[in-house]
Amino acid sequence: MTYPALAHRTAVVTGAASGMGAATARLLAANGARVALLARRADRLEALAADIAADGGQALTVAADITDQASVDAAAEAVHAAYGSVDLVVNNAGVMLPNPLADGRIDEWTRMVDTNLTGALRIVRAFTADLVGAAARGRAADLVNVSSIASHVVFPDYAVYGATKAALTQLSAALRTELGPRDVRVSSVEPGLTDTELGGHIDNPALRDQLNGMFRAIPALGAQDVADLIAYTVSRPPHVNLRHLVVLPTRQA
Repeated sequence: MTYPALAHRTAVVTGAASGMGAATARLLAANGARVALLARRADRLEALAADIAADGGQALTVAADITDQASVDAAAEAVHAAYGSVDLVVNNAGVMLPNPLADGRIDEWTRMVDTNLTGALRIVRAFTADLVGAAARGRAADLVNVSSIASHVVFPDYAVYGATKAALTQLSAALRTELGPRDVRVSSVEPGLTDTELGGHIDNPALRDQLNGMFRAIPALGAQDVADLIAYTVSRPPHVNLRHLVVLPTRQA
């Protein structure tokens, strides 16, 4: 689909090096938005930006680690220097590291909290003034937080991951009470089983096999399916906020 309302918008997409982030950045750029690509893997970002440019779009690569405040500050400066104020932020960066809670993997817990929740908060802090300013000028202004079905569906051994995503969904709801009255839309998108690199972070062989079994049993969503939902959400008329979206493969209960 095409989304004419995205033309001339300026977007930031985190986790843009692969998966849903890369697909979202491609789709936004294909519809006329300028897109700042944020992720740690600079080589992946450069390749994506080159592809977007070859297709006639505009993309800025900004290597950034959202778990590091100085890195986020530097990224925001780079975006503002190149593009000025932004009016669309897609908080997509995330990590999924399932293991039994009894294993006590504090390293994994910290990484998930720092990325999935605190990292998202750093991005919100960096660009909220831009969104409020865009809305005050009568433009559409959007914050999209990519959460997960795990925010409200319990999966054994995914307790901490689910908790971080539940917190992100709740953060989105709370932010709507603060930003909605200022005409900034806040949306949370909760995908189910999606074919991305996220499962590649799992170092538990049994859980990796379990996830692979789900992919064999259920035709999963593609990253482009989630990207299309995000593009549709942010292209509605400015007075319409699709606040909470759950997208699942048809065969996933």
